[in-house]
Amino acid sequence: MLGPDGAHPERTTWDDVILSGRLRDAVARINPDLPAGAVDQAIARVLRAESQSPLAENERLHHLLTQGVPVEHRVADGSVRTSLAWLVDWDDQENNDWLAVNQFTVTGARTRRPDVVVFVNGLPLGLIELKNPGDEHATVRGAWNQVQTYRTDIPAAFTPNAVCVVSDGLDARLGSFSGTWEHFAPWKTVDGRQVVTDRPALEVLVRGVFEPARFLDLVRSFVVFSDEPAGLVKRVAKYHQYWAVNAAVESTIDASGPDGDRRGGVVWHTQGSGKSIEMLLYAGKILRSPEMGNPTIVVITDRNDLDDQLFGEVFAPARILAEAPRQAGSRAELRSMLDRVSGGIIFTTIQKFSPDERGDPHPLLTDRRNVVVIADEAHRSQYDFLDGFARHLRDALPNATYLGFTGTPIESTDRSTRQVFGDYIDVYDLTRAVEDGATVRIFYESRLAKISLPDEARAAIDDRVEDVTETAEPDAAERAKTRWARLESIVGAGERLDLVAADIVEHWEARRANLLGKAMVVGMSRRICVELYERIVALRPDWYDPDPTKGRVKVVMTGSAADPPAFQPHLHDRATLRAIKARAKDPDDPLDIVIVRDMWLTGFDAPAMHTMYVDKPMQGAGLMQAIAR
Repeated sequence: MLGPDGAHPERTTWDDVILSGRLRDAVARINPDLPAGAVDQAIARVLRAESQSPLAENERLHHLLTQGVPVEHRVADGSVRTSLAWLVDWDDQENNDWLAVNQFTVTGARTRRPDVVVFVNGLPLGLIELKNPGDEHATVRGAWNQVQTYRTDIPAAFTPNAVCVVSDGLDARLGSFSGTWEHFAPWKTVDGRQVVTDRPALEVLVRGVFEPARFLDLVRSFVVFSDEPAGLVKRVAKYHQYWAVNAAVESTIDASGPDGDRRGGVVWHTQGSGKSIEMLLYAGKILRSPEMGNPTIVVITDRNDLDDQLFGEVFAPARILAEAPRQAGSRAELRSMLDRVSGGIIFTTIQKFSPDERGDPHPLLTDRRNVVVIADEAHRSQYDFLDGFARHLRDALPNATYLGFTGTPIESTDRSTRQVFGDYIDVYDLTRAVEDGATVRIFYESRLAKISLPDEARAAIDDRVEDVTETAEPDAAERAKTRWARLESIVGAGERLDLVAADIVEHWEARRANLLGKAMVVGMSRRICVELYERIVALRPDWYDPDPTKGRVKVVMTGSAADPPAFQPHLHDRATLRAIKARAKDPDDPLDIVIVRDMWLTGFDAPAMHTMYVDKPMQGAGLMQAIAR
């Protein structure tokens, strides 16, 4: 029907994937103040390729789609004005042209027919590939493979594409055309957070994603392009991320209003389910919300390395934000950034809100209500919301709205977190994450390095483990420090570390022979990490290389020039740490094992890392964060 040989052709050749007549009519209708020449400019800009890369072209079209197409035209007084031509009416879905085409034929290197293509104003924004559920050999993975074939044979079909759906009738998944199979995920809800189990998966996905208003929202606010070390990356939000972000935006608007209590709520999404991306999507959407009046967003963490990770690896590379985020390197810089009329995305640590050297309280920075404070891992005791750094934050920003994200549940006895943030606004626990494939199942294997202790010492050790499990080495109270030191001396005894190193080497070599990937070793202290490293490379000298860009095993930790000489080879600047992190994430890099104390136990995502050797007392939130790596 739509092809060049159809009764009502809308394409001049089989190569065309954009229905330009529908697009022109829509642009003229949505932008009634633009003259015909400006409409033609917008259409020409859309159709004119600027790159040989399909993904780069996809990002270009997505930018024009969501940000508008700049066009020049003359106005009544004869002057030339630059305006934005909108390709889609984001506010009124009824003002758009909707079309779904079965067996849409496209010719490229070969002729292919995607099963269903969804057009909005002539732009093919959705592609659905189906396999016959009656065919015992048909699988949803086969549908994904078919999409990969289309990428090779008809790449033009993906230039405007926002989302791809693959299904075998029983299973249905959503993702980006450039995404790996692992990044295609189910969509299990229709019109809320309630998982639908009494309808076919494909029906749930189609109703949940392609309802017009929801589809436009997904395309505009939940597709992210990021400039990462491996190149340009495109991500499409999963269903739990979509609903959580929208719930957080709605809650923030309510809490910041005249009758709001400034408690935006807490999003509890289990470790590894994409919490950092949710924070990014939330920031992008809340910045555009007219109800917020160009808000200022302050993203708070409680450690410098977490601040660097969230800023440098998630927010800074992303192209979805209306303005570039900034990182406050000092108290003075933070105060300068916050002393502005509106707008801005500021990253900092909670410690920078401490009083100055004279002990004077933090000054009032602004009493605006459109300031949003996002706290990562909001439950952590380091924030000390009632009496510590966070109290100074509240003094500086008294009318800000507080929103918390956490990967672990808030303790039932934790009243201060609820007093600051409010209750949960969305929950995505480990059980659902495993069912959805957002996180993988965990298999625990006990491996003991036995040490000889008198009976009375064994009982004491149990108590000490309880005391130090949730306490960071540098920040412990004096009594816990003493107990920690005693336990550390036992765990880090030379004879025991010999056994641990030998066991890790033997176990890893056997595991690596059958399963390619990487491992993380978690030690109790920096000393133990360094000495464990020295024993491992003594057993396997070919794993050693002093160059951070080479070698199969590395220690990742913080420190200073005042640390012992044995620590110094493992202390690196930020650029070197980023390079080591890139190696750890690269499945083809020879770096096999990283040894850490607490760095990379949060905010570090490496799918190739499938094994963790824990030689440190851990429980609760700390353990959950570690195993999510």
